[in-house]
Amino acid sequence: MARYLISFDDGAMDFPEADLPALDAASRRVVREAKDAGVWIFGAGVARQRASIVATDGTVTDGPFPETKAVVGGFSIIEVPSREDALRWAAKLAESCRCAQEVREIMYDPES
Repeated sequence: MARYLISFDDGAMDFPEADLPALDAASRRVVREAKDAGVWIFGAGVARQRASIVATDGTVTDGPFPETKAVVGGFSIIEVPSREDALRWAAKLAESCRCAQEVREIMYDPES
């Protein structure tokens, strides 16, 4: 089984704020479905903020500003048998939150 990162851009969710409760409920239904199917690993929204960059020497600097650079707005990690399965789950998430989803396979690490 392979793990996939399904994510969306912070600015991709373009809908009236009044629709948020319905979208929240729809996306939570998809998450429950994924959990029931045994494919859900983890997921979360990412708070809109400026990133901090930590260099190899431990130096911390301010990162990119979200207003000027695309940033991840939320993500899900699933474990499924194939890329086609990951794309089907991404389609369900895209429909539930009304925004396109990016799908990337996560490289296997036997120690994680």
